[in-house]
Amino acid sequence: MDAMKSMKPMEPLKPLKPLKPMEAPDSSWWPPGLSNPSSSASQNGVRYAFFADQRRLAVEQEGKVRQYDTGEHRISGVSQAQGSQGGTLRFTSQRGDVDLGSLKEVR
Repeated sequence: MDAMKSMKPMEPLKPLKPLKPMEAPDSSWWPPGLSNPSSSASQNGVRYAFFADQRRLAVEQEGKVRQYDTGEHRISGVSQAQGSQGGTLRFTSQRGDVDLGSLKEVR
């Protein structure tokens, strides 16, 4: 019976705090003037974002961002082939695979 006397009543639970809204994608790395990418991803230290409305592809490799004109290609994915010089980026479009080297760099 002595054990029952020493028990304290349970304290009420604290109310849950509201969840923090999801943050927008990090747009700080791609060039100004580009907004709302149709697709974006990162893989093995490389980031890319495709902007369908502007027909542009932004790619960040080794801390350097380059922008490419995609023409009629609508980029939907990326793959990397490892090689002696760091590898090759190949993008998937509705017309098949596109090597990054085949796209015109925009400056």
